[in-house]
Amino acid sequence: MHISNEEQRRLMLTEPVGRLLFKKAAPTVLIQLITVIYNTADTYFVAKIDTGASAAVGVVFSLMAIIQAVGGSIGMGANSLISPMLGRKRTDDASTVGTSAALMSVLAGILITALGLLFLNPLMVLIGARGEVLPYAVDYARFILIAAPFLTASFVLNSILRAEGQAVYSMLGMISGGILNLFIDPLLIFTFGLGIAGAAIATMIGQMTSFTIMAILFLRDRSIVKIRPKYVGRRARVYLHIVRTGVPTLFRQGMASLSSALLNVQAAAFGAAAVAAISIANKLYMLVRQIVIGVGQGFQPIAGYCYGAKRYSRVKRVFWVATAAATVICMSIAVAVFFLREPIMIWFRDDPEVVRIGSAMLKFLCVTIPLMGFSTYVNQLYQSLGFAAGATVLASCRQGIFFVPLVFLLPHLLGITGIEAVQAGADLLTFFVSIPFLIYFFRKHLSAPDAEE
Repeated sequence: MHISNEEQRRLMLTEPVGRLLFKKAAPTVLIQLITVIYNTADTYFVAKIDTGASAAVGVVFSLMAIIQAVGGSIGMGANSLISPMLGRKRTDDASTVGTSAALMSVLAGILITALGLLFLNPLMVLIGARGEVLPYAVDYARFILIAAPFLTASFVLNSILRAEGQAVYSMLGMISGGILNLFIDPLLIFTFGLGIAGAAIATMIGQMTSFTIMAILFLRDRSIVKIRPKYVGRRARVYLHIVRTGVPTLFRQGMASLSSALLNVQAAAFGAAAVAAISIANKLYMLVRQIVIGVGQGFQPIAGYCYGAKRYSRVKRVFWVATAAATVICMSIAVAVFFLREPIMIWFRDDPEVVRIGSAMLKFLCVTIPLMGFSTYVNQLYQSLGFAAGATVLASCRQGIFFVPLVFLLPHLLGITGIEAVQAGADLLTFFVSIPFLIYFFRKHLSAPDAEE
């Protein structure tokens, strides 16, 4: 059911925070899980081919992270601008931002496709494909690149729907593509004998389906923000504002791509089994992280509306409710994964070396998973309210400022154990840095009395 901006604004400003967060976060958590399922399904089915193919999916994840970083940064830039605009009743301005961001995402996706296909082989080598892994990686990446414009545009349409508080609509698009991908993955890989290329084609079809469903929602006026040619921004500052606000996401997800590539290169020195193990463990870790991000994406539009309406105490309250919910979820998952880490690894790939390395990495990650919600939401708080500089620094910590030195230092000192501990070490340091950032933000930007209407 379509809801007006006035009705949405009233809900954001008056409904009890816990209930409102659950309503907004439930569909975004499902959306994030579907995003992980695209790649996790491929990892599971491709692992049945052989260890080299499983390693290739992990390598190409770095490429997918680049595409997601571009689409996610444009989408998050639009999201962070649209929510406060709607909170101030500036619906036409929000439509201008949304339409301009959608156009940017399609053009960016086309550019990625063209450059990626032109330099496909050297690109795969650069991100860690070696020896037996390289042919698999090339076959898989080709179709991922063809789907890039649909993936970048889907991220933007999804972000716009979330910004206006209508995450259920975006969930319908994302979950439809994800379910389709799950069903046709084994069909194309095994029944039609397409191997790893079949997995990539299934992912491509799923992403195109998600985009089509969300595009139809906008074309049929099911959204508050309108995507129409008349709303295309005529001034460069519209696009610059979207880019500037989305920079933290570009850094966060771009760094994720860089860190994944560096980890693959370092792990390759220990063989294909190490690359496959790291890939599988990372998929499980990303599953948890995407749940956290999903809760955060439910919190962000509420914070944006409330900040735009100058209801500062409500912004703080929803931050702490979201953090508490994510921490409980993460602690529960960490305990379960710790005790089930070996069976989980065997379920993906019954190779003793893959199981040994992957289980050890999961053990390290279980220590820092409970801290993930807090550090993630401090970052999202800065970004969703438009404070790009602080958000960029925080976004760069986990996968860049801390990860890059550790990915070179720890393997040198500890060998394969260092590979297993890199991500956990970077997450722990990011948690400690987030604490003073939150204290400063609350004192500087959320200490004024609430506005009355």
